[in-house]
Amino acid sequence: MPERVFNFSAGPAVMPLPVLEEAQRDLVALPGVGSSVMELSHRGKTYMDIHADAKARLVSLLNVPDTHEVLFLQGGSRLQFSMIPMNLLKGTDKTADYVLTGSWGKKALEEAVKEGKTNVAWDGKPSNYNNLPSQSDLKLTSDAAYVHITSNETIQGVQFQSEPEVGNVPLVSDLSSDFLSRPVDVSKYGIIYACAQKNAGPAGVTVVIIRKDLMAHASSDLPGYMVYRNHAENDSMWNTPPTFGIYLLGLVCKWLQEEFGSLEKIQAQNEAKAQLLYDAIDQSGGFYTGHAVPEVRSKMNVTFKLGDDQSDKKFLAAANEIGLTQLGGHRSVGGVRASIYNAMPVEGVEKLRDFMLEFKK
Repeated sequence: MPERVFNFSAGPAVMPLPVLEEAQRDLVALPGVGSSVMELSHRGKTYMDIHADAKARLVSLLNVPDTHEVLFLQGGSRLQFSMIPMNLLKGTDKTADYVLTGSWGKKALEEAVKEGKTNVAWDGKPSNYNNLPSQSDLKLTSDAAYVHITSNETIQGVQFQSEPEVGNVPLVSDLSSDFLSRPVDVSKYGIIYACAQKNAGPAGVTVVIIRKDLMAHASSDLPGYMVYRNHAENDSMWNTPPTFGIYLLGLVCKWLQEEFGSLEKIQAQNEAKAQLLYDAIDQSGGFYTGHAVPEVRSKMNVTFKLGDDQSDKKFLAAANEIGLTQLGGHRSVGGVRASIYNAMPVEGVEKLRDFMLEFKK
């Protein structure tokens, strides 16, 4: 096998090596089946078992209560930016509250305004989204259709450490970039959604966990695919699902269960990995400067800069030469971004930390 680099891409991102190896072994033909997963009918027993297993593992890892349904959809977060207001806001006289903590929250709002009334409950733009609101900062609507947050902003590197209090209003959260990286109390949410290509699998699968009672709200004039209820009633097979992606998602869940046993354990490892890099930043005497305020720093996306653009470029070029790749910051923030999702091994983060110390010298 060719030598693998340490890939710090924000997504599609690094996947667990045991998952890739198992998929490689079975790519041409599943044992006892004689066909690749990509060639199986989604209505056949073999795939149906794979589908059910992936769903069951997700339910187990997240302790999803019976009040919620797990859906496997397509279209990524971009489609959810539209589906959510279409199902919960369109055709009502209610207002949807949006908490803008970075680029993805802003993009979600851009789609919601097309479907009904919206309220910006907080906007971090004045500080270039380097911080998060306190509870008292939020200007919430008492009877809102829902409150939308982005759990972790990949571009700015800020992350909610706990959910805001929203009363009886459904809380909706984009968990794309920290999904399965830590425990989540699903019962606190009306909808959780996550595109898989950060922590849960390849691009092409979107997990939606929705409170069942919310699925009754959809307007009757919506296109069929946009109605959550259609997908729930057909076990995510209202249309042909992304079968190979769901198979890989199931293998990722299996890896988490067998390697760590619980999300509490992967959380502990993720926090330790992030601390290695934040210590290197904080102890650099200003050589490295983090983007996010320390109290809200992301455990998934570590964002920082050097003194100027030229220094950033030298850092990235030198890192790439020794197999530390995909470290460039998003164009809206610049600098460096190390995405250290579940599958990034501790050794990769240690190598990056050591490189940071050596580069500073």
